[in-house]
Amino acid sequence: MTAAILEKGGKILIAKRRKGGPFGGSWEFPGGRVEPGETPEAALQRELREELGIETRVGELLATSLYDLTSLSIELLAYRVTFLSGKVRLADHEEIQWVAPTKLQTYDFAAPDLPIVRAVLDSALRGES
Repeated sequence: MTAAILEKGGKILIAKRRKGGPFGGSWEFPGGRVEPGETPEAALQRELREELGIETRVGELLATSLYDLTSLSIELLAYRVTFLSGKVRLADHEEIQWVAPTKLQTYDFAAPDLPIVRAVLDSALRGES
């Protein structure tokens, strides 16, 4: 699984999952599954195009998260992403918000995203972006 750390104007894009399904109603960093034969970076670009209607450039890997459910194990790879073009539209989420990194901890994130929240906050506190 992949996740985008998309920053604009000092804020990070987060998305609220639709109710129902795993982690429904929780916030996450947008992204999705890696299909067979895809690199994680290509998968993230595709997912952002499909889910949000935007074109992006995927940069460095910021953090990884391993999360085990009873029936599945999730490895989440979070990349810094640069917005290139398009207008954000919702296809798979209830809503999106642009949030200051220091405010991320006030949102109810899906469990696999929590280590990514900490990594984004640590990076912001170190002055990286």
